[in-house]
Amino acid sequence: MYIHFLVLFQSSQRASHFLNVEEERQMVHYYENSLKEFCKRFRDPRDARIKMPLSVMTTAQHYFKRFYLYNSVMDYHPKEILVTCVYLACKIEEFYVTINDFVHNVKGDKKKAAEIILNNELQLTQELQFNLIIHQPYRPVEGLLIDIKTRFQKLQDPERLRPYIEDFLEKVNLTDAIILYSPGQIALAAVTTAVSRLGDNLDQYVTDILFPGDQKQHLANLVEAVRKIKKMVKNAEAPMPDTKRKEIEAKLEKCRNQQNNPNSSQYRANYSEMDDDDLPIAGSPMQEDIALGVERIRSPPAY
Repeated sequence: MYIHFLVLFQSSQRASHFLNVEEERQMVHYYENSLKEFCKRFRDPRDARIKMPLSVMTTAQHYFKRFYLYNSVMDYHPKEILVTCVYLACKIEEFYVTINDFVHNVKGDKKKAAEIILNNELQLTQELQFNLIIHQPYRPVEGLLIDIKTRFQKLQDPERLRPYIEDFLEKVNLTDAIILYSPGQIALAAVTTAVSRLGDNLDQYVTDILFPGDQKQHLANLVEAVRKIKKMVKNAEAPMPDTKRKEIEAKLEKCRNQQNNPNSSQYRANYSEMDDDDLPIAGSPMQEDIALGVERIRSPPAY
């Protein structure tokens, strides 16, 4: 009996050294918000007028959510996966930015940031199972606005909906709705929410124009999906306070996988033992890449 109690006590002591499910969830959610803020602050160092497109932020948020469906923050720290997701999203969404210009927006050691991003890029791509194309709600939104202007002229000046639509889409990206519902359903939820905030409604448009006659059988499922999306946005929780985040991160530093910790000697040893054939080398490095110390580990030639 005593031995059984001792084993249970030791197991609970070991478990207390690791993050529990709720702490992991809070960490992921906190860094989802950090990803949004990073993208909104991003500027091209050569031309401060160039901002990051919304499509890049949306794609990066998809990547981030999907990565942590199958991985633990104790294996991969969110702050490192965050910047890797954004950098990969820049490529997929054809927002041209070199690694050097990209890390210009990262706080701290630029050389170290470039190394972390490029070392994690292939791992991220593999964890996403190379499914990198993200279908977003922006085109369906444009289609709905054009259709409303053409076929539902009772709604005056649909362009005035745009600020409210953009606000909704920014919020929905922080919920699981983006991986549970189709872009068209999210777009309709955004447009109907914007109309409601202006004191109008699109009930007649949806029931009589979008789903006329024999298409009514699809209406109930769509209405239910839109209702759930709106509820998820309404009930979205705020990120945890900084004091709580620091407490969890202090705990995380004690239990994270040292093989993936750039500050550990084990991480350095693993990469120093790699042969050149193991590294994603691309062409001759530019002089600025050599200055960053990443001449052996680079993205595809165009970047």
